[in-house]
Amino acid sequence: MIFFLVVLTVTILVNLYIYYRTRPVFPSGTTGWWLSFGLFWLIALGYMLGRFAERAGLNWVAEPLIRAGSWWLGAMLYLTLIFLLLDILRGISWIPLPGLKGFFSFPWLSAKGKTVSLVVYAVTAVILTAGYINARYPALIRQQVKISKPMTSPTYKIVLASDIHLGTMIANGRLTRMIHTINSQQPDLILLAGDIFDEDLGPVIRNNLGDLLKNLQAREGTYAILGNHEFFGNAGEAEKYLEDHKIKVLRDNSVLLPSGINLVGREDITGNRMNGQVRKSLPELLAKTEPSKPVIVMDHQPYHLKEVAALPVDLQVSGHTHHGQLWPFNYITSAMFEISKGYGKIGNTHFYISPGVGTWGPPIRTSCRPEIIVLEISGSVSYQ
Repeated sequence: MIFFLVVLTVTILVNLYIYYRTRPVFPSGTTGWWLSFGLFWLIALGYMLGRFAERAGLNWVAEPLIRAGSWWLGAMLYLTLIFLLLDILRGISWIPLPGLKGFFSFPWLSAKGKTVSLVVYAVTAVILTAGYINARYPALIRQQVKISKPMTSPTYKIVLASDIHLGTMIANGRLTRMIHTINSQQPDLILLAGDIFDEDLGPVIRNNLGDLLKNLQAREGTYAILGNHEFFGNAGEAEKYLEDHKIKVLRDNSVLLPSGINLVGREDITGNRMNGQVRKSLPELLAKTEPSKPVIVMDHQPYHLKEVAALPVDLQVSGHTHHGQLWPFNYITSAMFEISKGYGKIGNTHFYISPGVGTWGPPIRTSCRPEIIVLEISGSVSYQ
């Protein structure tokens, strides 16, 4: 509840700032002004209102609110940044410097203020459009990983995808293209590293996305872990839905694959935060594996990587960060996580942190391309 109140307060304050900078473009006259005022705040709070409507089963209300609100979340960021930059320049323009004094000094409630506001919205629209196009076309990344243990084949191919966020915003078309790309790589193993669903399973079930997920093809199967968004919805229902559609879910357990690889799937830490369910420690999970054979760990949120590297783990794959998704949030995730995006190695342990395939909230990406990752694993020697 406290977190929600903080988010609501920040959302209202940010939108109040945008609203006061947008007033010049509102139509004059009582009726037109009130309609514009109401529409502004309906869209500004649309994402939250839509989520509440979705949980209440009011899908006809929820979907348009979530779609409009999702776009507005992206617009909020860039409108705020550009308006703040202009306000800073307006302040600087009063400094008596040659060529600067008075150049940006204009009242927002003026003809010039109206023109500037319209230009700000136009620039924001261009940024959102470019980010939307970028988000729709994931890059196919190939990463070679050489571990110090023997493998059963010269190259073992894993396709990694995370943070698909299937739901209202990402559905049949995007999922079909993703599955086609994954299957075209003819992988030995497919790993889905959490946040497969956005939150509520309603849109997933209505669009019958499970029938598409069943089309994933890998020699040793498709394995998944749950992410924080599965817990924001219903983790148990998400697990069952995946299992019912031929995707094996690992929740604080492991499996020894026919290739001799130990695959460990960790429960997401959100289970502890939301339900008080403490997940098993990694040493506890590793005690049930065969340490002489390769060990791959799936953990949605890539925290404490140095602690993982101190254990006999050959490779960990994670997601969650989106590498910020929207610039400049990538600087925040880079400060928060030891690796925010891509490949890294600590000690003898390899890591790959996927920035995700889909998007949360705004259907746009401005910090990086989305990714589908092909990990080509080789060992110290290969044996049959």
